[in-house]
Amino acid sequence: MSDWDVVIIGSGAGGLSAAVALSNLGKRVLVLEQHYLPGGWTHSFSLEGHKFSPGVHYIGQMQKGGPARKLFEGLGVGGDLEFCELNPDGYDHVVFEDETFDIPRGRDKFMARLIKRFPEERKGIEKYFNLMKKMYYGLNRAGDINGLLDGAKLIFKAPVVVFKGMTPASKIIDKYVKDIKLKAILESRSGDHGISPARVPFAQHVAIDGHYWDGGWYPKGGGGAIPKAFISRLKKNGGEIRLRTKVEKIIIEGDGKNRRAVGVLLESGEEIRTPTIISNADAWITYNGLVGKTNLSKKLAKKIAGLEPSVSALSLYLATDLDIDSLGLDSGNYWIMNSPDVDATYRFAEKDELKGEGKFPGAFLTVTTKKDPSKMKNGIHTMEAFIFVSYKPFEQWKDSQTDERPEEYTAFKKRLTERMFDTIEGVVPNLREHLVICELGTPLTNVHYVNSYRGNLYATAKSKQQLGLGALPINTEISGLYHCGQSTAAHGVLGVVMTGIMAASKISGKNVEELLIHGDEGEIKLHP
Repeated sequence: MSDWDVVIIGSGAGGLSAAVALSNLGKRVLVLEQHYLPGGWTHSFSLEGHKFSPGVHYIGQMQKGGPARKLFEGLGVGGDLEFCELNPDGYDHVVFEDETFDIPRGRDKFMARLIKRFPEERKGIEKYFNLMKKMYYGLNRAGDINGLLDGAKLIFKAPVVVFKGMTPASKIIDKYVKDIKLKAILESRSGDHGISPARVPFAQHVAIDGHYWDGGWYPKGGGGAIPKAFISRLKKNGGEIRLRTKVEKIIIEGDGKNRRAVGVLLESGEEIRTPTIISNADAWITYNGLVGKTNLSKKLAKKIAGLEPSVSALSLYLATDLDIDSLGLDSGNYWIMNSPDVDATYRFAEKDELKGEGKFPGAFLTVTTKKDPSKMKNGIHTMEAFIFVSYKPFEQWKDSQTDERPEEYTAFKKRLTERMFDTIEGVVPNLREHLVICELGTPLTNVHYVNSYRGNLYATAKSKQQLGLGALPINTEISGLYHCGQSTAAHGVLGVVMTGIMAASKISGKNVEELLIHGDEGEIKLHP
């Protein structure tokens, strides 16, 4: 008999939410994590005592009664979490070279501010917001149908989702508005799904936009506060997490339609037997690496071979002794547009070479000590900046070890760091002269720490072909093996938590509502 009812590979938000939901039901759950820090993209790390969080920049719907809050509290982790609200008058700032537009909390307020700035576009703005509203509520109504675009039922429940949901976002935006800056503001936050507005389905774009209509929140203590709360609950329920424990492969017995996952083989050589396994690793790691192509049906092998990974990024982690307040910087995110053409950022991210000097087309910048002042150490502020890039320019060094990369790689990083400073210096002047810490992560850093295929940020690219019915299922074709995380039904912290709960639901036979009954274990504390 196995010591564990369920073994979960990977401690990202999906794996941990599944672990908590199942351990809440009395299941004996073991989580295995290859990194020395838990949390996947939600982990936080320290550099000289300053904390950074690579994957958590804000979460929406944390207000009383908000869906995100209900998920955390329903799993019983609410009492261990606190969130700080981002500037309600501009939780997102869209920064052009000659002006900045602040996106406020509240959909109607956002619309009114756009009309004030672009009065000649009033009609189009109103129509566009009306369509977004219909789409968002349609998506919520569609939520109880298996597979987002499940045919006939959906036509009656949410016709707008069926008829407009898969149209590229920019095509719809172009129909309603003409001003290039206005379009850029409506498209700017496509960084939250990581795919060009010219390609992303409108439904996906609106799902992200709508998630933040009631503002944005940041976990007190940084992203790592989320896995900390989940692990505390898991241990309370008798579960366990093992760090620095890499799974070599999933043990599969039988053949054809009778294949069954029966355990995992660790890199150390240890075997752990269990009737149920959940992989929270991305699709390529799960199917090509852990399961192995020979154990896949022809149909699934073909699907995995044809998957497009999402974009990767350069991540700049900074600590500075600049007087941030005198620069007027606040807790909102800065979406820097050196070109009002949002698509230029994505065209740049497809480049096989990163030659040249000067500014990148765009960047995302956040002052994390303004989001969570408790993170501040000795009056020093921390910042994180990101720009999308392809994995390709870094591939030549993929076989080198993290601490032993060659001199050319270090020189390349140095050049890219200078270009990132060029990109963000309009928002933070004189930053170069006031650095306490400066560390650049590349797509190879993502591969090393979060085991993401080709350094991807969101697992599969959120394209028309890979969303809804095109997404990978939670139930795999191998009996006893389940899959959660960004390659499946949703992405982002909240989406991924939901995929973990969906996996727990399929394993336990209980519906999602039955798994979210632990709200009396404590409420999330909010800091306005």
